[in-house]
Amino acid sequence: MIMDPAGRDQARELARRELEKPIYHRNDPSALDRFLGKIMDWLGSLLPKGGGPGSAQGHSTGVLTLVLVITALVAIIAGILWWSRKARNVKSDRGALLGEKPSAARDHRAAAEQYAAAGQWPEAIRERLRAIARDLEERVILEPRPGRTADELAAEAALALPDHAAELAAGIRIFDDVWYGDRPGSAAGYAQLRTLDERVQTARPRPLETV
Repeated sequence: MIMDPAGRDQARELARRELEKPIYHRNDPSALDRFLGKIMDWLGSLLPKGGGPGSAQGHSTGVLTLVLVITALVAIIAGILWWSRKARNVKSDRGALLGEKPSAARDHRAAAEQYAAAGQWPEAIRERLRAIARDLEERVILEPRPGRTADELAAEAALALPDHAAELAAGIRIFDDVWYGDRPGSAAGYAQLRTLDERVQTARPRPLETV
């Protein structure tokens, strides 16, 4: 039986898709393994080859080169590890909006205004959002809880202040953009958070439902 070209192409495509499944690649070397393998091959190429006149001098030069290369690689790897650890710590610090250290909403507002005056919009926006969170805790609209994230603040505050749910969500988006999305922020974004803070200060929580 002779398969037409279209049928052969379809069969090849089906075979390719089947072979791309992860089950067939469980034992394949990872990208890191391949990278390290290339590094080892490169280091091996730097080693002097034995034999021939002047091999002792060539050996000494090769060993020195190898030591320098290894030292440089160790320094690079150490730098990468330090940077990645620092990045993880920064991300961890950014996770919780309020820490365990006691603070007051008025202090966060004052800090926000100082940052805004200096044009440091991400910090100003964060402090103003912290002021909102602390204000809601001080007025017992939200239960004080260290480690609350910005998203959790928006969700919990929206339940207590449903009339301001959309404004809270918009404020959190501004915060996420500058604090997680590495955007520069702006005076307009900070002004929106400040207006939200002022509106939340005068808001009254939804009354508890009675059974």
